Amino acid sequence: MTYALDLSAYSVSFYIPTGVLIAALAIKLPTIVRLWKDPLLRAVGGLLLIACCVFVFVTPSTIAWTNRVTGVPNISAPWVYSLLTAFCGSCLLLIIAWRNGLSDRSAQTRRAMRWVITVYSGVIVALWVLFAFADVPVERLRDLDTYYANTPYMREVILLYLLAHTVATVITSRLIWNWVRTDGLDAWLRWGLKFLGLGYASQLVFDAAKLTAVAARWTGHDLDRLSTVLAPPVACLSAILIAVGFILPHAGQYLHERRRLRLAYRELRPLYVLTRTVNGHGVPFLLRATPELRLTRRETFIRDMLLPLARHLDEDLRARSYDAALGLGFAPDRAKALAAAVAILDAVDAESREGGREEGRGPRREAMGDPDTTDLLREIGAVSRALRRPAVIGAVRARAAVTARAAGPAAVAPEVR
Repeated sequence: MTYALDLSAYSVSFYIPTGVLIAALAIKLPTIVRLWKDPLLRAVGGLLLIACCVFVFVTPSTIAWTNRVTGVPNISAPWVYSLLTAFCGSCLLLIIAWRNGLSDRSAQTRRAMRWVITVYSGVIVALWVLFAFADVPVERLRDLDTYYANTPYMREVILLYLLAHTVATVITSRLIWNWVRTDGLDAWLRWGLKFLGLGYASQLVFDAAKLTAVAARWTGHDLDRLSTVLAPPVACLSAILIAVGFILPHAGQYLHERRRLRLAYRELRPLYVLTRTVNGHGVPFLLRATPELRLTRRETFIRDMLLPLARHLDEDLRARSYDAALGLGFAPDRAKALAAAVAILDAVDAESREGGREEGRGPRREAMGDPDTTDLLREIGAVSRALRRPAVIGAVRARAAVTARAAGPAAVAPEVR
């Protein structure tokens, strides 16, 4: 009973990295399904799936279950070692493809990939052949590596998987850290690579602990705690770091894009509220609408409302407001947005006055030419930001009014720059 409780507590430590890896796979899965033809995404999904399998089958409770179901003592050893070896080979293949790009069909890249597939497939086959010759009748759930360190054939199984894992970890770590130092990387990708680099670097600690404990058995010493106490938590930490490394670029870009959409949506609110007064209603709220759809609907509504307002745009007022904003020290782009905001406010007032006269059958205001609204419709975000500063707009309007009175009725307004 005490042993069972201890075994259960020992297994719990593996659940955390398993959960993180499953979460990473779940986050990646929609993109993998949507872009199934992308071999790089499929490779990432396969790698995360193998990593999940490693931590599922490496727990002592699962090891005991596998041995019991198959009826072969310690058959979990070559199975777990094979999964770990496949994970190492997949990491190397993924980093080579990811680093060089799938379009890279050079002889060097193809040769490197063939070498990885051949060597690590051969290691997996050798693990099973050697295990078939080994005599390992005593089931060991936690200390198999050190318990059978001196057993013929099983000794070679243990050494082979550790060396294969170490070589793959060293090469993968080097490739990742060389990649991190290159210029022009996206910030999220760079941080993801850093976490991957830390994850693989911590795997070297795992390998060192295991190899040291096994070598100590060869020389008649007992350093089993390195294998049974130090190595497992290091492996768990490594799995978490690697999972974060794969999640971060995708999740970071996703959150960055969502934040950009929310900010753009909120940024358009002042102009949206202003144009909504033209027809008295706005965009119907859709509960399940995506952020992209909500932003598109708001942009479309604003542009639809600005088009009929164009006939009321006073280009002279817009030009004077532009010069006034420049005179107040604003940069040209900011001055242009402030001038457009002043002109739109005046057009909304004109629309309201004309609507009142139409209700009273009064004279209709004639259109003042055919203003160019291309820039206005394209820069609605900048105009909406300008509307958030009513005090600034008031100062621009006042200065433009002073300029109009000083120029007199015969003055010709300059074109808006």
